[in-house]
Amino acid sequence: MTLPFWRFAALGLATAAGALLAGCDDSYLDTGPSRSEHAISSATLEEMAKIDTTPSSPILIRAYKKEAELEIWKMSSDGRYALLKAYPICRWSGQLGPKRVEGDMQVPEGFYAIAPGQLNPNSHYYLAFNVGYPNAYDRALGRTGGSVMVHGVCSSAGCFSMTDKQVDDIYAVARDALRGGQREIQLQSYPFRMTAENMAKYRLDPNIAFWKELKNGADHFEVTKTEPSVLICGKHYIFGATARGEVAAGAPCPALQKDEEVEAQVAEKEARDDAKVAELAAKGVKPIRTVYADGGQNPVFAGYKDTSDAEALVGGPQEIALEDSSRPAAAAAKPATPRPAPAAVEVATDDLARRPPAAADTAEAPAAPAGTATAVAAVSAPVSAPLPLAPQQTAAIAAPAGLIADSWGASADSVKKWLHVGGQDAPAKPAATAYVPDQPIPADVPAPPRRSAAPGEGKARVAAKAQKPSVRPAAADADPAPDPADSIAASSAAGPAVPAQAQ
Repeated sequence: MTLPFWRFAALGLATAAGALLAGCDDSYLDTGPSRSEHAISSATLEEMAKIDTTPSSPILIRAYKKEAELEIWKMSSDGRYALLKAYPICRWSGQLGPKRVEGDMQVPEGFYAIAPGQLNPNSHYYLAFNVGYPNAYDRALGRTGGSVMVHGVCSSAGCFSMTDKQVDDIYAVARDALRGGQREIQLQSYPFRMTAENMAKYRLDPNIAFWKELKNGADHFEVTKTEPSVLICGKHYIFGATARGEVAAGAPCPALQKDEEVEAQVAEKEARDDAKVAELAAKGVKPIRTVYADGGQNPVFAGYKDTSDAEALVGGPQEIALEDSSRPAAAAAKPATPRPAPAAVEVATDDLARRPPAAADTAEAPAAPAGTATAVAAVSAPVSAPLPLAPQQTAAIAAPAGLIADSWGASADSVKKWLHVGGQDAPAKPAATAYVPDQPIPADVPAPPRRSAAPGEGKARVAAKAQKPSVRPAAADADPAPDPADSIAASSAAGPAVPAQAQ
C-alpha cells in the first residue's frame, strides 16, 4: 500500500534531525562544481617561495581556540617547518577544554591525524576535512562523538569553521601536500597558545593537568620545528618517543626510547616557562577561568555573518577570578613584620588622642575630617592583614546564581558545572565502544538552525533539505560579502602572526 506523502516527509525530517546530533556530519552532499580542484591562491604560492617550500611538501596544522587562529606550517628544504599562514577562525563553539561526549558542541583539543580519505570535496559546508576525532586517547577515556571538521560557511556546532574563501585555500594546500606523498597531516588543537603567561593565568583551571600534557607536545615542536612523534599509552600522550614493545592507549607504556639531546632542550624550555609562571604568580597575576556563552571568533570578524548563534558572541567571554589558596598559606607560614608608622601617621594619632573623650563616645558623632581618624584607621592597619578583593572580583565569585546566569547567557546549573562550585554532573553512562573505520568516511551535515530560532523553524529547514537533496541552499554557494580577513599572512616562524586589517 502506498504511504501518504506526509509520512515520507516525516520520515525524512526525523532522519535529518537525527543527523544534526552528530555535529558537522552531513549525509546531504553537494554535487556542484568541482571547487575541490581549485588551485592554491597566488598569494599563498608567493608565501611558499619566501620560506623555500613547494606545494607538494608536507604541512602541519596548529589551531588555538581562545585566540581563534588556525596556522598552516610548511616543511622547508632543510626539513624544518616554517609558518606559512595564520588564518583567523570565523567561528568555533563550546568552551576551553576537551570534547567529551557527542552533542556537547565542543571543539576537541589534542593531537589528531588527517589522512587523504578524510577530505570531503562535496561538503555542504563548501569544502571540509575531518580532523580525526576521537583518536586513541579520546577513546581510551570513553569520549564519544565524531565528524569534527575544518569547513567553510562560518557556522560551528563543534567544528573549526572558516569562511568559504579561507577554506578554499586551506583545502587546496592540504590536498596538494597529501598528493605529494604525505601520508597524514598532524593537527595540533590547543585551548590557547602555550605560553608561560597563559599557563600562569589558567594554573587553577580543572583542565590544567591535561593542558600541561599538550604543552609538552607543543614544546617538542617549538624546540625542533619538526613534527613530534605521538604515542598514546597509559591514557596519556607521549611525545618524541619510540616504543620497544606493543603500544595500547589504555595499557601501561612499554619501554620507551627518546632523543636525549631533544629531551634536554625540551626540559630546559619547560624549566624556563615554569620559572616564569612562578614569577608572574608572585607578582599578583590572578588565576582565572574563562567562560563563553558558546565559543567565539577572531576579532576581525566582528559583525560578520554567523549562522550558528550570533547572540552568543555579543557579550564576549567572561574571565572569572579564582582564589589561589597557595598564596595565603605561604603568608601564614612567614607572617610579615609590621612596619614603623610614618611620621604623618604619628601626628594624626596625636591629634586623635587630644580629642575630647565625649566626642569619641557619642553615638552620633560628626563625620571625622579627612586625614584624622579615618586616615589613621586606613594607614595603620597591620601590613599582614589580607587585602580585600576588588569589587568586580567579589561580584564574580559571590554573585547569586540567577545574576550569573543573566550575565553569561547560560543556566545557573551550567555555570556551577563550569566553575565546579557545587552540584555534580549526573553519573556517567558506561562508555560505549564505537566503531572506528580504518579510513574515516568524510561527511558533514546541513548547518544547524540558530539555537535561538523560533519553534519549528529548524525543523522546517531540515525538512526542506531532506526533500530536495539535489538543491544546495543559496547561503552556502558563496559568501554574501568579501571576507573581513582572507588570512593573517606570515613568512617567519619567529613568532605569532599579526591579524590583518579587515578588507
